[in-house]
Amino acid sequence: MSQELPPLARARALAAAIVAASDETERARRIPEPLLARLHAARLFRMLLPRSFGGEETDPGQYLAAIEEIARQDASVAWNVFVANSSALIAAYLEPDAARSIFADAATIVAWGPPNASRAIAVDGGYRVSGTWTFASGCANATLLGGHSYIFEADGRPRQRADGRQCDRSLLFLKSKAAIDDIWHTLGLRGTASHTYAVEGLFVAEEETIDREEPKELVEPGTLYLFPTTLAYAAAFSALMLGIAAALVRELTALAMTKTPRAAASSLRDSPVFQSQLALLEARLRAARAYLHATLDQIWEQAAAMRELQIAQRAELKLATTYVINQGVEIATEAYRAAGQTAIFARNPFERRLRDALSASQQAQGRPSNFITIGRVLLGLAPDTILLG
Repeated sequence: MSQELPPLARARALAAAIVAASDETERARRIPEPLLARLHAARLFRMLLPRSFGGEETDPGQYLAAIEEIARQDASVAWNVFVANSSALIAAYLEPDAARSIFADAATIVAWGPPNASRAIAVDGGYRVSGTWTFASGCANATLLGGHSYIFEADGRPRQRADGRQCDRSLLFLKSKAAIDDIWHTLGLRGTASHTYAVEGLFVAEEETIDREEPKELVEPGTLYLFPTTLAYAAAFSALMLGIAAALVRELTALAMTKTPRAAASSLRDSPVFQSQLALLEARLRAARAYLHATLDQIWEQAAAMRELQIAQRAELKLATTYVINQGVEIATEAYRAAGQTAIFARNPFERRLRDALSASQQAQGRPSNFITIGRVLLGLAPDTILLG
């Protein structure tokens, strides 16, 4: 596949292959190797990696369009792709030689999860880390794992930031160094292999660690790398939810061409009630997509000019992503219900897509409580969570 094509075109070119592998992705709870190889060949895991290290440094609009397109075919595959891309953002903070070495292999994928219990003790040349991390989406296909860990000095004292908070770093290590606990038996998003993993007393060299909150460690000048990982993750999550919702609306439209509900006076296609419902679902879907892209485009221009992302801009993006994620869930649910009894059977596409949408909706980026944090910023108050990055 030509790398000169934009990411959206490359994603569309793989649509049939993603759909063909969908049942195996669900059963195996990971991306099957043949499809994984094609995703690598299409460089869809390298969209956010800096050009300096063999990546594409794709602008956000093109990136989100590609994620949405993949999610229209299979939400688990899209989730794996966007999580891997979000993790690749750390390359912008690594020492250049280390980044080139880590990402020299075109098959490199980093997976990680939030810490449950972890600590890294400073030693000569690096850190000795022990911990457990959960929800490591894509770890079945990953080559490297990351451990976000609080840092302690050799004498046991917590290392502190200038504002008094304890310092934490992201430490990279080979997946083979970790013990993987296969816990991923879930309602939806089964193909993401979001397992738990642990290490005990593992040495990680200093140059293979980063502090995502330390601007002085950022070595890449691109505007893309001014965006915190959490916000890049939220934006892609929004695109994924739009993809799921769009797929359900598409399937509902196709169903309406042939279905006449039991005891109904007319087919779905000829029902004025259904016609209105479908039109409103389509309008809400398009409005949510337009809001997400317009907000991201505006903030991109501001960040490029100012060379930073201020709290107000972060809140604007968080407002858009939280709203779009929740709109996507509502649209998906309404499309499922409009399909009637047809939707409950596993042989039809509605059931799995709704399971994926509901499972995704439980992630922190989509919590309605995010609106409280955003409202505080809009009122001139300090944010109450770390979710603004």
